[in-house]
Amino acid sequence: MIEPCRCRSLLLSLFMLLLPGFAAAEALCGQLTATGNPEYPPYLWRDPQNPEQLIGANADLLKEVGKALGLEVKVLYGGPWSRAQEEVRTGRIDLMAGYFLTQERQQQMDFINPPFLRTRSVVWVRQDGAFAYRGWADLKGRNGGTLVSNSHGQQFDDYAKANLQLEAVPGATQAFEKLLHKRNDYLIYEQYPGMALARTQGWDAQLKVLDPPVSSEGLYLALSHQSKCNRPELRERLARKMEELVAGPVPEQLVENNLELWRRQQAQGQP
Repeated sequence: MIEPCRCRSLLLSLFMLLLPGFAAAEALCGQLTATGNPEYPPYLWRDPQNPEQLIGANADLLKEVGKALGLEVKVLYGGPWSRAQEEVRTGRIDLMAGYFLTQERQQQMDFINPPFLRTRSVVWVRQDGAFAYRGWADLKGRNGGTLVSNSHGQQFDDYAKANLQLEAVPGATQAFEKLLHKRNDYLIYEQYPGMALARTQGWDAQLKVLDPPVSSEGLYLALSHQSKCNRPELRERLARKMEELVAGPVPEQLVENNLELWRRQQAQGQP
């Protein structure tokens, strides 16, 4: 049997050995990394001046949150959308800067309430390939496109899995090219980012959006379960600050500002 005083001494020694690791983890959490869909203007896109970083409304909002909380936030290019999601799932990157909430994703990340913006997912078709559309059922029997690991809200995702034929590709540019080359009859993608990409590629005249949208979903910050910084105190602080920002005009202002920034970059011929 170990004597009480000796036991306390052993515990103290063990704590002293672990203390540097605790301190290092605490120091690391003064800085958060984030990523998202790099083909998502005006919400997110690669910085032409520094392609390893993402800029846009989501990045600006997250940095504003970080500044208010005394945290440095780096919004990094994590690869194409499917790979960026994997970077956050594994905890190599802490945060997803703009994510639709689904049951599956909640198994891997903590979603910070409330959502900071809402975005519409729509049906994109070729101008010469439009069809009668009033709702989800009109997509049945047609060959559709989407992005790998993309979501358009839990209800539509469940319906699509049970009823629709959707072929997934890694990036938005590839998805639109498949549509234009008549390898898909339609594409499900968010409205604003799709419009931005179409303008960049000169596809405006060839594409059309069908009404109504398939969904209108909230964009959330999502903190990886595997992030070393994922602690209740941080989640609470993020939620309080997000609630404060969403109650005012800041998120919509950031969308307008970044839409203008993106347009200026396109006019200057930047990618």
